[in-house]
Amino acid sequence: MSRCVLALDQGSHASRACLFDESGALLAAASVPVATVRRGAAEVEQDADELVQSLRSAAREAVSQARARQPALKLRAAGLAVQRSTIVCCSREDGRALAPALSWQDHRNAAWLQTLAPQAARIRELTGLPLSAHYGASKLRWCLDHLPDVAQAAAAGRLLAAPLASYLAMHLNANNAGAAGNACDARSARVDAANASRTLLLDSRRLDWSAELLGLFAIDLAWLPAHAPTRGAWGMLRLPDYAVELCAVTGDQSAVPWSEGAADPAVVYVNLGTGAFIQRPLLERPAAPAPLLGSVLYRDGDAAIYSLEGTVNGAGAAVSWFCAQHQCAEQPLWAALESLDARTALPVFVNGIGGLGSPWWRPTLDSHFIDSAAGAGSGGVDGGGTAELLPRFAAVIESIAFMIAANATLLVQQSGPPQCVLLAGGMSRSQWLCQKLASLLGLPVQVTAAEASARGVARLAAPELTAQWQRAPTQTWEPQADPALQARYQRFLEAVAAALRVPGS
Repeated sequence: MSRCVLALDQGSHASRACLFDESGALLAAASVPVATVRRGAAEVEQDADELVQSLRSAAREAVSQARARQPALKLRAAGLAVQRSTIVCCSREDGRALAPALSWQDHRNAAWLQTLAPQAARIRELTGLPLSAHYGASKLRWCLDHLPDVAQAAAAGRLLAAPLASYLAMHLNANNAGAAGNACDARSARVDAANASRTLLLDSRRLDWSAELLGLFAIDLAWLPAHAPTRGAWGMLRLPDYAVELCAVTGDQSAVPWSEGAADPAVVYVNLGTGAFIQRPLLERPAAPAPLLGSVLYRDGDAAIYSLEGTVNGAGAAVSWFCAQHQCAEQPLWAALESLDARTALPVFVNGIGGLGSPWWRPTLDSHFIDSAAGAGSGGVDGGGTAELLPRFAAVIESIAFMIAANATLLVQQSGPPQCVLLAGGMSRSQWLCQKLASLLGLPVQVTAAEASARGVARLAAPELTAQWQRAPTQTWEPQADPALQARYQRFLEAVAAALRVPGS
């Protein structure tokens, strides 16, 4: 009888389920898209119940595919990786969502958060994070201040204000495996350290909720879930025709360093999704990570594995923005990019899509192009065919590489030179982007086609089953001398610095 592990990966655009066998081979995979509601640049929401149901649907489909080929297939364990910083306010009585899930991309409460600017240094000291509205505390504060159902539940002592991971694990454990929203036990809701650390409420040294931070944000400890180890007994994932033990819960990015085995401090991990995330595992809590992040990757009892991390908000989100502005398809541009003449003079794109993440930390920044010798134009965007749009599309993709490089430079300064970079995520399929990154970083870039988050959480969920997995195939890109690229990188850094000096940008 063949054994396998089920990995669930709940992301911004889709919920994905992957089944891996004892050798690490991908037996089956299913993906269910999820909707995102955007109101202007700051408000980004998702339907919490749709996220639950999409995970159930993806899991059912993946298991059905695998069992159609191997009827005796046995599910050994399941793991859940979830987009971090997204929060859900729900009822302690039955788990019912009282508001939409406010996405990690949502920064609607940035103006209010700035009233806490005098405490920013103390908040960073306790959490390892900057004062940013992308994290959960200001979203929770907004819900309490603006949504009557949430405020009433808080006043009545029946509010659960949880990272999305808690909400999903809680509902996946529900005895009634029908539609999301059916009654479940919210009284014993728990959260892992990686997701808890993205609330701005966790003392990452003590690995517990901070009374000082709770007081600062006026949040009651009773509203929050209890802490639990990353790997442990998270209950049973229940679907109509089977149940499997849920053995690990973590953040989607926090799972990536386990994708090829144990998290390796000699490797910089870069995952390219809606945002891009750059991280290096550390065995000790970083003492002064600013302007990067000191993140929690994993907790087991009182011990933890940390990381230095950088974030780029406008990765896949910037590509979507560009294609929406031009009303064009994405794939022809990616295909054309591979044959772009290296002598083409490209513009520089100042990428503020979703706000400027590390190391600059600006919640809003006007995105714009800077003219190149090719006369690509500046200011707004207009229509055009693939050939006309390609230089600007290339500039958007380069801007992502530039922001990764800016973070990686600081990461090396703080933690020393790594041996290599492991690149994963959808955009890592672009050879053009991979070569740019290798040349900018001055390091070999190994590209894995594997499902990095899914493989990582699968390893966390079933270490005894996955210990013999072979390393996934990789392609390596070596650095090359590229003076024009370096010149554009310097122009990018200067342009960002100039934009940050403009009030209100």
